[in-house]
Amino acid sequence: MTAHRIATVLSLSLAAFILYLGISYLVAPEWIATGFGLPVWPTGEAAAFLNLKGVRDTVTGIVGLALLALGQRYALGVVLLGFALIPVGDMLTVLFHNGSTAAAFGIHGLTAVFVALTGVLLIRERAGADAAAQAA
Repeated sequence: MTAHRIATVLSLSLAAFILYLGISYLVAPEWIATGFGLPVWPTGEAAAFLNLKGVRDTVTGIVGLALLALGQRYALGVVLLGFALIPVGDMLTVLFHNGSTAAAFGIHGLTAVFVALTGVLLIRERAGADAAAQAA
């Protein structure tokens, strides 16, 4: 499998996963929130804050899919490097609020690495294409 295909599969997987999470936080926030890693979740009207995460995650997935569909692979790579900071922030939030260390590193930390790796693969495609064009 070529690096181009690997980057495409990883990008599609990330977009599908974050869309699933985003929609889940919008539709059933109390159900999906338990896996986030924090010890306590807001209830009642305060639970509306979980919808904020749903909107953020849904828009993140839509932006990723849009850039991929438009063939903007380099731009998607740059955006993914920025988006990798989101799970880093989530990881730090879980750690600083006495949440699960396993969830902080195992879910959010690994997600940050996965997103950043995908971004780097997409950016390297352009660098490889530029080098091949100069060699020709």
